Amino acid sequence: MLIIPVKEGENIERALKKFKKKFDRTGVMKELRTRKQFTKPSVINRVQKLKAAYIQKIREENA
Repeated sequence: MLIIPVKEGENIERALKKFKKKFDRTGVMKELRTRKQFTKPSVINRVQKLKAAYIQKIREENA
């Protein structure tokens, strides 16, 4: 449960902005989206390897 302390006279929009930022940091929505559809571990590993190769290629080009 998220608790956002609101000071006396503080703008409600500011408190809402704090809540949204804190909620995004928890990663709840990201986890829900990943759990919505099952992905095989082999596919996850393949995507991670492709991403790592892409990042390495970009770093080598810049260096």
